[in-house]
Amino acid sequence: MNNDLFDLDEASKENDKKLRINELASLIKRYQKSYYNGEGEIEDSQFDLLWDELKKLAPDHEVLRKVGADSGNFAKVTHVMPMGSQEKAANPQQFLEWAAKHVYSEYLVEYKLDGASLELQYENGFLKCAVTRGDGSVGDDISDNAKKMNGVISTLNINGNVVSFTGGIRGEVIMTHEVHDKLYSDKANCRNAANGLMKRKDGEGSENLCLIVYDAFSTTGKQPFLDEQQKIKWLSSLGFNTVPLYIADSPQQVIEYRSHVMDVRKSLDYDIDGLVIKERRIDFDDASRTRPDRQIAFKFSLEEAVSVLRKVEWSISGSTYTPVAIFDEVELNGTRVQRASLANPATMRSLGVKIGCKVVVVKRGEIIPKIESVVHEENAMVYDVDVPCTCEVCGTKLVDEDSRLFCPNKMCEKRVLHQLLKWVYVVDIRDLGETLVVSLFKSGLVRSISDFYRLKEKDLVPFFLNEQSIAMEKESLGAKKVLKSINDSKNVSLQAFIAGFDIEGIGETTVEKLMAAGYNSLEKLLSLSQQQIEAVYGFAQVMAKTAVEGFAENKDEMLSLVSNFVSIKNAAGGIFEGKSFCFTGELKSMKRSDAENIVKELGGSCKSSVTKDLSYLVTNDVSSGSSKNLKAAKLGIPVIDEMEFLKISGR
Repeated sequence: MNNDLFDLDEASKENDKKLRINELASLIKRYQKSYYNGEGEIEDSQFDLLWDELKKLAPDHEVLRKVGADSGNFAKVTHVMPMGSQEKAANPQQFLEWAAKHVYSEYLVEYKLDGASLELQYENGFLKCAVTRGDGSVGDDISDNAKKMNGVISTLNINGNVVSFTGGIRGEVIMTHEVHDKLYSDKANCRNAANGLMKRKDGEGSENLCLIVYDAFSTTGKQPFLDEQQKIKWLSSLGFNTVPLYIADSPQQVIEYRSHVMDVRKSLDYDIDGLVIKERRIDFDDASRTRPDRQIAFKFSLEEAVSVLRKVEWSISGSTYTPVAIFDEVELNGTRVQRASLANPATMRSLGVKIGCKVVVVKRGEIIPKIESVVHEENAMVYDVDVPCTCEVCGTKLVDEDSRLFCPNKMCEKRVLHQLLKWVYVVDIRDLGETLVVSLFKSGLVRSISDFYRLKEKDLVPFFLNEQSIAMEKESLGAKKVLKSINDSKNVSLQAFIAGFDIEGIGETTVEKLMAAGYNSLEKLLSLSQQQIEAVYGFAQVMAKTAVEGFAENKDEMLSLVSNFVSIKNAAGGIFEGKSFCFTGELKSMKRSDAENIVKELGGSCKSSVTKDLSYLVTNDVSSGSSKNLKAAKLGIPVIDEMEFLKISGR
């Protein structure tokens, strides 16, 4: 490898990284400025993506330690308590990762208000000034505007007695949905409208805003409360609007409560965009940091939604019945969905889904949405899901193994047809389409895999020519092509042969794992015990049991097929035995799948990524700075091009 070129590639990558960091920092500053001045340009979720990317590329960047900046229209005042940003979790998995490092006996949960932060500064119980968030340390003095807001108290008192409190009380300025709809519907959302009004020089419209508080800190003497729960009670006793407080015993209970709040938040008078999770103890040292560590914002996500489960349908694939949830349509990541797989009866039962219950639907980077959890409600009208007992095709009693619900009847027409279609797909009989397979099956000509190889041209002609053409003894090119494709499929690899029998969960990749463990012939595979399969990496008890049962059920047909019609390519002892290949980039003389088939035919295996046990990385750009090339160089793995691969394979 050319070391100079390698250095240039590294330098180029490093330069690209610096450019991206600068671009992200610039965008974050811009959007922070527009956010804090009342005209946010992008959604919070989009801003979070920029923030997370910068944090990943440059975790110590100064922009991540700054909050934002207010306008220059007001006098500047230093905060009593720092008003920094919080750590955040975008989904349950991220929250659980944080909770694993922050183990509390209980978790105090508050709404994360989607408004504009404000600090009220008091001296001996009298409001001295109201300060916006600003850059987290210094903000704008908007006292005149704040005094018009609902929830801002000028004199602190309990039962008519002034409370001698000197310090800061922190809250969020919000606009209710009712006010927004009635007076400010021209604004994109309540937060933008509130942010703009609270900073008007003339103060007009501030009376339409409301302050909800959640934090306090005394700068003189002892704190008037001992913990976070007492803090909320104390603020409430002074007459402030406060956030609801929920106490959870475990991280899982927090997740369940979040699901509940996701469901009810549309009915709230104001916007919230997540929850804030704290411990009971007040940690003033942590709170004084720019980004406190012992609390976290558990945000809602565009990838999650709460809906109502209306029914469960059972999708039949071969012998297996899979439950599919049908729920009220929701929007996830810009797409509208109302169906999600429940995987199997075990998953369905563990979730506790019932008809009429509320469910959390997720689609985190996945194509297919799924049900993540159930929102439990007292006195909800729900009904148990009906699980089918008999096969809808053949009437045989279904077997419910919890992890799988299936028809045990080997001769069930739906099972047989599914296996036939699977064989055609796996061994790649290209001219034998699904419509023709179904027609052959219904006619009775093909009822087993072996029947494909018993077909004669005269059997196929009626499916391509009408009676008149047949009477005129016309030839059918379609019938000839199909017959040729069938004959061309008689030489198959062991992994394709097994995968073609449509055994639940047993595809080519899983067969390759068994072959790599030394079971590299049909005879060895058919003699395997469940315990032997369980000992192979990647196989668990359920899959091992299914494999043994599938081998036993199809043994006679498999042996008949290889005795009379099909040859299994002998990969064992091939020149690539014990070697592995990874293909990357575009190949010129063949498709990647064809190259991978060559490897498998010669006893080797294929990988999708570069690992330390890889034998060769194959690419036509051996000097590129791609991540796979760089990793291969680091691990000392040979990088060869397509011509070299064909040479060593003897092609």
